[in-house]
Amino acid sequence: MTTRQTGAGVPLRMWIARTTAIVTLLGAGVIGTVAMAQSYVFNTVQIEGNQRVADSTILSFAGISRGEAVSADQLNSAGQSIRASGLFESVDVQARGTTLSISVVEFPTVNQISIEGNRRLSDAEFLPLLESVPRRAYSPAVVERDVATITDLYARNGRINASVTPRIIRLSENRVNLVFEVQESGVTEVQRISFVGNRSFSDRRLRGILETKQAGLLRAIISRDTYSQDRIDFDKQVLTDFYQSRGFADFTLQNVDVTLTRERDAFLITYNIQEGQTFTFGNVSASSDLPEVNVAAFQRALTTRSGATYSPGQVDRDIARLERLAIQQGLTFVAVEPQITRNDRDLSLNVDYRLVRGPRIFVERIDIEGNQTTLDRVVRNQFRTVEGDPFNPREIRQAADRIRALGFFTTAAVDAREGTTPDQVIIDVNVEEAPTGSLSFGANYNTDNGVGLVASFREANFLGRGQALSFQISTAQSNQVYDFSFSEPNFLGRDLRAGVDFTYRTTNNENADYDTDRLRFSPSLTFPVSESGRLTTFAAFTYDDLSGDLEGISPFIQEEADQDGLFNTSIGYNYSFDNRRTGLDPTAGFVLRFGQEFAFGDTQFIKTTALAAAERKVLNEDVTLRATIEGGHLAYQQGFSRVTDRFFLNGNTLRGFEAKGVGPRDFQPGADPAIDDALGGNSYAVARLEAEFPLGLPEEYGISGGVFVDYGSVWDVGRDGPAGTAIIYNGFTPRSTAGLSIFWTTPLGPLRFNFTEPLMAEDEDQTQAFDVTISTTF
Repeated sequence: MTTRQTGAGVPLRMWIARTTAIVTLLGAGVIGTVAMAQSYVFNTVQIEGNQRVADSTILSFAGISRGEAVSADQLNSAGQSIRASGLFESVDVQARGTTLSISVVEFPTVNQISIEGNRRLSDAEFLPLLESVPRRAYSPAVVERDVATITDLYARNGRINASVTPRIIRLSENRVNLVFEVQESGVTEVQRISFVGNRSFSDRRLRGILETKQAGLLRAIISRDTYSQDRIDFDKQVLTDFYQSRGFADFTLQNVDVTLTRERDAFLITYNIQEGQTFTFGNVSASSDLPEVNVAAFQRALTTRSGATYSPGQVDRDIARLERLAIQQGLTFVAVEPQITRNDRDLSLNVDYRLVRGPRIFVERIDIEGNQTTLDRVVRNQFRTVEGDPFNPREIRQAADRIRALGFFTTAAVDAREGTTPDQVIIDVNVEEAPTGSLSFGANYNTDNGVGLVASFREANFLGRGQALSFQISTAQSNQVYDFSFSEPNFLGRDLRAGVDFTYRTTNNENADYDTDRLRFSPSLTFPVSESGRLTTFAAFTYDDLSGDLEGISPFIQEEADQDGLFNTSIGYNYSFDNRRTGLDPTAGFVLRFGQEFAFGDTQFIKTTALAAAERKVLNEDVTLRATIEGGHLAYQQGFSRVTDRFFLNGNTLRGFEAKGVGPRDFQPGADPAIDDALGGNSYAVARLEAEFPLGLPEEYGISGGVFVDYGSVWDVGRDGPAGTAIIYNGFTPRSTAGLSIFWTTPLGPLRFNFTEPLMAEDEDQTQAFDVTISTTF
């Protein structure tokens, strides 16, 4: 093989290699020279195009100083930093020798903001939420966020298909008008809520406890049939609490599937749940290794009994009861830790409340913010803990519930954070005030009372002190009412409600048999006597007068009216026990009310009233059974009762009869004119039984059915009538009715339609086959 030689005798192959190396070195040198040429040092800065933004501000965005060596990359980053400020439409940064040239075009100033095309939501609902503000620089990024805000507000109102397009109208002097063009869509309602995995409760029963409702007949009024993620989150917790309070300790909400229909005009919500088995309480005990703890005393304080349906709420109530007992016995920093063991053989849960030494943590202080009207002490009164007390998380949670229950705030958040030392905590209370008062003026007219003017004022948080104040004035030609009431819920700094009521009523009605004047002034005190019991004590000062043109009415009433006005002073009490306050059994409730009034003055009497009522849900809680027994008695030691004092049964007390349609009457059909006047009775007793059940209609209509049976009577006018009277039904004469009811839950309130048939009635009773009332339980 022959090798070619170059002029110096170097082989060609070596010459090429050397040449390539030289070229490579030369190239590297050139690149290095170019790189060195892209480093700049500026002695001067020239800024153009800025009208509102100062030169110094732009330079601070750029981050370049005079005399500083700057690379090309740093120069490019300076331009990006100026653009990132959001103040400029365009930015150009160039090096011109030793001069840094920055040319900018500022975003225009927003002159005016308007929203067009919105009919369902007003501008006032949008504008406070927008970040864009008149007389500030226009920013596309801010406008995009404003578009998202408007769209989200429509979505929260059920209009998820609403679209928003921002437009700018350029004006002189680099100004623009910003316009958000809205295309409103129809309401995307919740068409169906269904459940998968529920065996113990029907879909209807579970839907009834949720805040979110299916769209129904009243979709134009009810807003809870629109989709809201916050509402769904709340419903998830409600559903979990519902099952666990009924013994389903292993209940699991696996997921909530929310889908849109193909037309995107309705939501379909499906809750996938796993119920598990129902558990009961097994052995319930208290124990402790602390020498100062009397275990027997804590064992006696437990109210949970073996065999009862398991409920976390009942466990919490027992813990709270033991913690209160520990405080009463002077045991500080003692915590109650429930230890729960399962017994899958008999599906029971044994609960041992262990009293252990808790951490030594104190409450440093309680900070309250956001209460612009409500005084701090109103919020602090809801705490059983004060600064310096041992920290009890349970008590803090209960205080938060009491603050929310006041109804004074739209939101109330209570949180604990570490204080100035590790063994102290600070309680932060953040609230947002809500409207608590109302003032109304109006006029009314009816054939009995004529034209009347009405004015009323109600304030639940008077002067921010937590006091309730109300008054009402109603003036008509034949009926005048003046009502005033005031109450202080924390009298003397204790859980003691002090109240005062003043009422003056007068009637002068040509269509009535008699006229009345009644004045009553009554101070009262209400306080708890047990976990479920309340006691009210009161005094009353009354004046009653019965008068008028009594021609043609019962001589019995005429004799009562011949008396002058009567002054009386009385004292009394009302006791109420309601286990629904503690929710010991979520499927049942019991209420007991008992009261007496002792009067002395122109007349002397004892007035006694009592009521006992119970309610239970059966058949997987789809049917509600209610039973009520109530009665009253007037016993006079001096004087006698008048028609304005005695008991009358109305359509709510004994259904199927008109007001004053049953009981003792002075009945003289042969008199001229005929007399048929209800007299009322000194005693009454009524028993009511009813059942409420679904009718198979979609529950979003809020319509259910019921059946009822009532039995009772009112009797005993208390004395013999004067000559010329013919009193009938003065003894205990039982009446009974049966009927059907339609319950309808409307945005205006729950209504009840009763269709009644008398089973036991007297000839002169005034029956009523149909009536509409406000639906109440007990």
